[in-house]
Amino acid sequence: MVSLSTSTSHAHPLPSAYNRRPAERDVTVRCVSFSPREPKHTSNGPSLALRETRQRKWVKSTEEAKERYSKEIQDEMNSKIASRKAISIILRREATKAIIEKKKGPTNSKKLLPRTVLEALHERITALRWESALQVFAFDEVQALLSDMGRQGIRPNTITYNTLIDAYGKAKMFVEMESTLIQMLGEDDCKPDSWTMNSTLRAFGGNGQIEMMENCYEKFQRSGIEPNIRTFNILLDSYGKTGNYKKMSAVMEFMQKYHYSWTIVTYNVVIDAFGRAGDLKQMEYLFRLMQSERIKPSCVTLCSLVRAYGRAGKADKIGGVLRFIENSDVRLDLVFFNCLVDAYGRMEKFAEMKGVLELMEKKGFKPDKITYRTMVKAYRISGMTSHVKELDGVVESVGEAQVVLKKPDF
Repeated sequence: MVSLSTSTSHAHPLPSAYNRRPAERDVTVRCVSFSPREPKHTSNGPSLALRETRQRKWVKSTEEAKERYSKEIQDEMNSKIASRKAISIILRREATKAIIEKKKGPTNSKKLLPRTVLEALHERITALRWESALQVFAFDEVQALLSDMGRQGIRPNTITYNTLIDAYGKAKMFVEMESTLIQMLGEDDCKPDSWTMNSTLRAFGGNGQIEMMENCYEKFQRSGIEPNIRTFNILLDSYGKTGNYKKMSAVMEFMQKYHYSWTIVTYNVVIDAFGRAGDLKQMEYLFRLMQSERIKPSCVTLCSLVRAYGRAGKADKIGGVLRFIENSDVRLDLVFFNCLVDAYGRMEKFAEMKGVLELMEKKGFKPDKITYRTMVKAYRISGMTSHVKELDGVVESVGEAQVVLKKPDF
């Protein structure tokens, strides 16, 4: 395992969080998201000694950790399958309701909607997750929907709350997210789990609220919730994007100490962080290391390399990336080509930048507004006004970009 070149081996900015096993942490933290009362262990729950024993067994065997991770991947696949099935049920019911409205009018069909939707949501909950349902209903209808569920005898469970917390976090609706978390903590038979923790950390860390993220991490830990590889990927990504390289290094050292195997997401996050820091040597080392461990680079990996080389003015290195692509089966997307256009534009390699358009056509892609706007920006910075005027008309004629920037699948 490598350490960030900007950190020292003896400096740990978060010693309580990353230098000891979870069972040994005793730091008192503050987090407005949680009830100030510490969790109480009932006679039905595991004792502290038993939990510590389980934790020691957990960190003892690397093979057991790998098995758990494999199970987590399988569960996620099952969840996606269930999601597709459940959302189809909801949409079919909505279609049925629309037909009835057309035939009998809105007055008669109004009574049908709550019951049919609630039945569909009930099936969705039993099918592990119901985040797809949030694509059907607006956020301002969620609380009313939960109330209807209660009246119908359908109690929200951990999965229900996790889905809401995750959705609110991604939408940066932090007040609603925290309110939902507090509501969840008030349920006797509905306890937070690692998914709850990861959604909360991602929401705060992804928005640059590092202190809040750290406080919540410690609070979840003190509640007995253990981190997983997704947790550490979120921490690494949050620290990397805010330039907290010492803390990022501490997380990496913790992962090495307790034998957490790196995933493609881990490599992508760390490679991007090294690239942002301008440490091309370490970035390239990690790129080689992931291949030696038979982890196939993705388009996200290549975007990070191209962006880093563009900022460093290494046109020859970008050529190396393109040669790698020709000898691999990595699936490219429009985001990659736009990164390529931006990198060449930064270096004022205008011939190469125009050549990207030909490469896009060869690979079956069409430029979008982002492509042309990036070229216009490069020409304008270099004072090439004739090229700017030529492309201004092209930009207006191109349809709105349909590309959504890819985010790490934590």
